[in-house]
Amino acid sequence: MDPKSPDDRPEAAAPQPLEWRFAQVFGERGAGEDVQEVDIISAIEFDKSGDHLATGDRGGRVVLFERTDARGNASRTELERQDYSVPRHPEFRYKTEFQSHEPEFDYLKSLEIEEKINKIKWGQTANNALFILSTNDKTIKYWKVQDKKVKRISVMNLDTSQSADNGTTSSSSTSSSRGLPNGGSSEKSYNCANNDLPFPPGGYASLRLPVVTGQELNPVARCRRVYAHAHDYHINSISNNSDGETFISADDLRINLWNLEINSQSFNIVDVKPANMEDLTEVITCAEFHPTHCNTLAYSSSKGAIRLIDLRQSALCDNHSKLFEEHEAPGSKSFFTEIIASVSDIKFARDGRHILSRDYMTLKLWDLNMDSGPVATFQVHEHLRPKLCDLYENDSIFDKFECCLSGDGHRLATGSYSNLFRVFGCTSGNTEATTLEASRNPMRRQVANPTRPTRTLTSLTRAVRRGGENAGADGNGNSNDFSTKLLHLAWHPTENSIACAAGNSLYMYYA
Repeated sequence: MDPKSPDDRPEAAAPQPLEWRFAQVFGERGAGEDVQEVDIISAIEFDKSGDHLATGDRGGRVVLFERTDARGNASRTELERQDYSVPRHPEFRYKTEFQSHEPEFDYLKSLEIEEKINKIKWGQTANNALFILSTNDKTIKYWKVQDKKVKRISVMNLDTSQSADNGTTSSSSTSSSRGLPNGGSSEKSYNCANNDLPFPPGGYASLRLPVVTGQELNPVARCRRVYAHAHDYHINSISNNSDGETFISADDLRINLWNLEINSQSFNIVDVKPANMEDLTEVITCAEFHPTHCNTLAYSSSKGAIRLIDLRQSALCDNHSKLFEEHEAPGSKSFFTEIIASVSDIKFARDGRHILSRDYMTLKLWDLNMDSGPVATFQVHEHLRPKLCDLYENDSIFDKFECCLSGDGHRLATGSYSNLFRVFGCTSGNTEATTLEASRNPMRRQVANPTRPTRTLTSLTRAVRRGGENAGADGNGNSNDFSTKLLHLAWHPTENSIACAAGNSLYMYYA
């Protein structure tokens, strides 16, 4: 029988949308409970293994969580019984927290510096120690978190029960002073730091050495480096290099390159500050290193452009190697065009081939080998376009939403208002576009949407995934609450698990 030609073969079935389930919540707010400003989460980051999660808040604290259901914790017998992979419920537990930053005051500029954590990045693990970079508006700190043994001592020579019974017996003295066995004395002629601890008149029958009865492991955080006084403007992003030795920090006008072991100097590699500040037309909004190429990094701007630079070209990388931007259609420009085009976050895919960017209205997926435009655009806030005037009046139009990609690069996610977040499929034939709520019932706002478009996404075709056209509601007909916004979220590096922040609460979901 002749094999079928490619045209005669049935098409592969489109992947099914993931069914997201609630996993855990930390710091859940009770009904009617007010949220303190300092407790609001401002940064979330998984480490490369996915076994640890870090959050930062507006009070300058960093809280660490560790995974408790890892496959490595299972016994050998349990592993031998499993002839196929069994999906595990992801579980994390609180590990420790520490005060990373304190409020400061710049006396030269008469400027208050908030303790709010802007970004957190994990360093490479070494000797069972965790390394974390955290930053506020001006200062970056490098933290080492390691379990330390705390010893407990017992079997002491002093018997506190006897001292309570004897009362002041030991304070009695005689006129003569004579020595007794085992260091006893008939007269209390010595100076004791604590007179409440008696020494028996006849001495101790035997001396016992103290015994270590227990050694508890407690995580201890220690600040190893402080990188300060290198930014005149607020730091908006930090990113570790794949070489494990350097990292970058970016503010509105400059990007600096640091060595982790040297905090006294940094190298300015990008400077967009004009000679005359009146000529300033765009600022840097985010910067990130390539996941595998230590010489490549990307940074985004307030005009919606993403620039790829190569550190091998020159010491000061004023000239980019590639520019990714999408030009507006003629005649469509308005007062809000540049504001909503500003890129608030960029993320490299794990394979380093694609970049995901988030502006106010959309998510865009870019191919590094194709700078003519995005390979896919996903509408997130298109239903808010008629409300841009109101959003400008209450400053919501300047909210900076983050984005993230799954470890396999098949899906991406970003936040929205009313504590909602969107998950999109970005592979060929995948039309998944799910709206979830940061609550114990993430799917409760879901309604049937039979009009979802079916467009394929490849590196050569561009597609637009729309989320709804109703001006007063999102794609599922839900009204928006602009006072509750989900700005920060992170995708587990190897599993379909998402952590997101809603106010002071950390919600975790899995599929």
